[in-house]
Amino acid sequence: MPSFDVVCEPDMVEVKNALEQANKEISTRFDFKGSDSRVEHKEAEITLFADDEFKLGQVRDVLLGKLAKRQVDVRFLKDAKKEKISGDKIKQLIEIQKGIQGDLAKKVVRMIKDSKIKVQASIQGDAIRVTGAKRDDLQAVMALLRKDVTEAPLSFNNFRD
Repeated sequence: MPSFDVVCEPDMVEVKNALEQANKEISTRFDFKGSDSRVEHKEAEITLFADDEFKLGQVRDVLLGKLAKRQVDVRFLKDAKKEKISGDKIKQLIEIQKGIQGDLAKKVVRMIKDSKIKVQASIQGDAIRVTGAKRDDLQAVMALLRKDVTEAPLSFNNFRD
């Protein structure tokens, strides 16, 4: 039976490349000369460091620009808390979201069932498996989800015939 998975995962290679490009631009820009502004990456979180609020905003803008150029959807990023560290320096954590959250998963499954397309949708961990008898029905579900779900950047993988 044909099936596919609906997932919400960024391309981590592109994220890493965007972070490296952002760090390179920050190190060469004149307005960041002599400051301790940088971007660090650890597994599922990005940490921005800057000397003050204004420079933190500039670092964030550089990062978002580089992510957009590499076709990484910024909806994967979720801002976390800002912390003051020694003196006036400040850091901000940004979480990289992976997987479809529970409320969104239930909404997507309900949307698929309400569409009256002859497919079955089930939540499997942080992905949604959609199965159906016809490939055309699965493609109709993909089109429906691309059009109607705007809260998270959904992608489709593991398409089996």
